[in-house]
Amino acid sequence: MRTKLTVLSLLFSASALSQECAIETSVSYTTPESRFVVNNDGTVCDKKTDIMWQRCTFGFVYNASTETCDNAEQKLNWQEALSAAKNSRVANFEDWQLPNVKELSSIVERSCEDPAINETIFLGNHSGNYWSSTTNIQDPSRAWTYQFQDGLNDSSSSKTSDAFVRLMRYTACQ
Repeated sequence: MRTKLTVLSLLFSASALSQECAIETSVSYTTPESRFVVNNDGTVCDKKTDIMWQRCTFGFVYNASTETCDNAEQKLNWQEALSAAKNSRVANFEDWQLPNVKELSSIVERSCEDPAINETIFLGNHSGNYWSSTTNIQDPSRAWTYQFQDGLNDSSSSKTSDAFVRLMRYTACQ
């Protein structure tokens, strides 16, 4: 047990060291912890947008006793991501969906990079592309993604390529 805790401590320390956040007072956090209600069921509610998010990247399973994500994340193509949302039952909700590009951009932490997300609120993060439900209007075979390396969505991806997924649902946050 002690070895497991030591390994976990090292992993969390390495993760914390890899993310870089601005510390200058002129750069304010875009997703401060005070904006979110963290639930013990693997979800977090954004009081600014009234969107409930899954805390863990899709594929991980939230472990309430350790407040970590277990198992492994899954990269899916766009159609698989839409199906995964439809079939998700996290926290016993049945109305999960793939966020549109604006909704996904609302959780980008602009003062951090690698990953550009609040790692206290969101767990099991990657710096790679995350799917949105927004199809590229100029090329319907592509959909917009956000890459959380630096929080940019400067390109769309082929809907047949694989990307990470973070699901959301609408709710009244308290």
